[in-house]
Amino acid sequence: MSMKHLFQAGFDLNAPVLVLFHGTGGTERDLLSLARLVSPTSSVLSVRGNVLENGMARFFRRLAEGVFDEEDLVFRTQELHDFLNWAAAEYGLDRSNFVAVGYSNGANIAGSLLFHHAGSLRGAILHHPMVPRRGVKLPDLPGVPVFIGAGENDPICSPQETEELQQLLSDAGAEVEVHWERTGHQLSRTEADAAAAWFERNFA
Repeated sequence: MSMKHLFQAGFDLNAPVLVLFHGTGGTERDLLSLARLVSPTSSVLSVRGNVLENGMARFFRRLAEGVFDEEDLVFRTQELHDFLNWAAAEYGLDRSNFVAVGYSNGANIAGSLLFHHAGSLRGAILHHPMVPRRGVKLPDLPGVPVFIGAGENDPICSPQETEELQQLLSDAGAEVEVHWERTGHQLSRTEADAAAAWFERNFA
């Protein structure tokens, strides 16, 4: 159950709790400024990945660039799901009101929660995610809003990868919006602003 994390209580207890997942080599502090941009009044639960790759924190192992260790992914997704249940009880949070905000590896583990655990997330902001797993049946995600930020020139997540993820989530009933940038894998301010505007439309 142990995961290094940071919790900040928000001013609006009815606002969605933002659950933050950093990219490879990040920490639980990386996305705090993004969370404040997206929803300034929300409580924030920011989690550090439990896996180390050459000293860099990640949420699950990979076999190579873009090649996931699926067995570890499934295990770590369950571990994270259990942790979120624990944190909701520990901090008195509404477990049904968690919205993920993830970047890169963090977006992939958030996507994996959607792929494997019905009701785990009320919604998700996924910056530069990949398809977590192929050949699995997704749980029903009726009306779950999902924002995907993508780069047209992303060397890690191709546009085809983004479109495949959009299709898989949409086929499960999620309401997916993709925001394209003419950039690579980095998270730009305009993409962050687009995520904040999307959040306002869906959760305000």
